[in-house]
Amino acid sequence: MDYLYDGTFEGLLTCIYCHYKKENADGIYLLSEYQQTILNNYLTVDTNIEEARIVSNAIINKISNEAYIYIFYCYLSDLKYKENTILDFLIFAFKYGKQTMNFYTHEKVLPLNEAYLRVAKEVHRFLGILRFSDAGGFLYSKFSPDNDIVLLLADHFTDRYKYEKFIIYDEKRKKGLIYSDNSWEIKENINIDNIETSQSEKVIQSLWKQYFTELAIKERVNCNLQFQFVPARYRKNMAEFK
Repeated sequence: MDYLYDGTFEGLLTCIYCHYKKENADGIYLLSEYQQTILNNYLTVDTNIEEARIVSNAIINKISNEAYIYIFYCYLSDLKYKENTILDFLIFAFKYGKQTMNFYTHEKVLPLNEAYLRVAKEVHRFLGILRFSDAGGFLYSKFSPDNDIVLLLADHFTDRYKYEKFIIYDEKRKKGLIYSDNSWEIKENINIDNIETSQSEKVIQSLWKQYFTELAIKERVNCNLQFQFVPARYRKNMAEFK
């Protein structure tokens, strides 16, 4: 039986619940991307918060809190068939319990670990390179991460800019982190691409580009090292590279 879910983390955990309480899952897939065939039986699973909570508690209590975090990071990753990576891991992990994370290179554990590291590294990178612009009354940042990490940036930037209003917009996924008056929320399916920056911001960006260019010592430019720290795919939203 293939289980189809709505794309939420709680929906994925509900499918895990169905695997154990109803019928074993051959696979778990995103409903909007599933390719139906006459050979596969499938069931669309409605998200159930209580069932998702039962699975969350089971992961934390029977495996570890670390495993739960790794699963969540894998869910946020761009890994293909990540749902089945998580399912395979949990089938293995519920068997070995609290020792599971010691099997770092096991075929059921390693893909989850690798997905976690990719997401964690990208979060760390954007904590340093995310650029904000003055949009007249609030700060605005636009980026296109490989993984769905906008939620993981919330704590850092809401603490760093606690007295500001800001939006961090993931243009690839059309979702944004909106912060104002000491509270924040994630908005899905929004389009806020065309934010006009203030005149003073345009002047500052122009000065920053000039400083960035003139600061460099031509004979010591190391493009390979620069690309390691700031890959080309991130540069379109950084003023100094435009």
